[in-house]
Amino acid sequence: MPKATLLHNPKAGEESFTPDELVSKIQAQKIDVVYKSVKDEWTNIDEGIDFLIVAGGDGTVRKVTEQLLDLDLHQTYPIALLPSGTANNIGLTLGLPSDEDLVIRNWRDPKIKKYDVGRIHNLSGSSFFLESFGYGVFPELMIEMNKQDEDLKDTPEKKLQLAVELLSQIIENYEPAYCELEVDGVDHSGKFLLVEIMNTRSIGPNLFLSPHANPGDGEFEVVLIPESQKEKLLKYVNDKIQGIEAPNLFDICKAKNIKIRCDDLLAHVDDETVEIHQSAEVRIELITGMLEFMV
Repeated sequence: MPKATLLHNPKAGEESFTPDELVSKIQAQKIDVVYKSVKDEWTNIDEGIDFLIVAGGDGTVRKVTEQLLDLDLHQTYPIALLPSGTANNIGLTLGLPSDEDLVIRNWRDPKIKKYDVGRIHNLSGSSFFLESFGYGVFPELMIEMNKQDEDLKDTPEKKLQLAVELLSQIIENYEPAYCELEVDGVDHSGKFLLVEIMNTRSIGPNLFLSPHANPGDGEFEVVLIPESQKEKLLKYVNDKIQGIEAPNLFDICKAKNIKIRCDDLLAHVDDETVEIHQSAEVRIELITGMLEFMV
């Protein structure tokens, strides 16, 4: 019988399952499981386990992997992801089923998917990303979402809808910032509404800016939206407000190493905003296959 440690964020999403319900669902698939909350100390992992289960949203996955990287345990235990957050961009990119029972059943005979990690140099406080790093309208959205009344975002559906509505307003008023940008040695500098170095297909409120991204292919997708494409970006977001997922028509180039210095000093690393020192050139390096996910 396979053995696993379940790392659960009890506050993720709509808190769909109690700890006992989660454990019962997993045990029903003949998996021996030990429960731990990520809100408590969990890094003392029991010997003899075969994999880790992470039940939570994208932020929970980042929190767990950050600890695994710090403890040098990232290549010891594959991660089985049970998405239960708001956006679940990592789970969507991995192609996990929406049915939790099917996700758990697949752990009995899993496929292992290698997952690249973005290493960030010359940025205090953040040294890696799983989803994306970027400048422009998206970190502005994160700031605005933090200001909103909790009643307006008390369910995942309301939170996602509010986010795309706010993003439309931000795009209307955002002044594009000049970025010195070198992508695998090629100059792509210019004024941009958005620059995203992506490892997942979507970011934030399920913005599918890189719908064909593969986080195990050894390359980032660099999404560049210059000021000349403002109307195109607005149309994409406004369609999304109406429930329409339009085809992505934005410029994307693949890369392994990026250097960037931007006039806009606000950036984001996954789901956290960061302030950039004015003279700092941030360097992004792809680390191939650093993590393993069970799919």
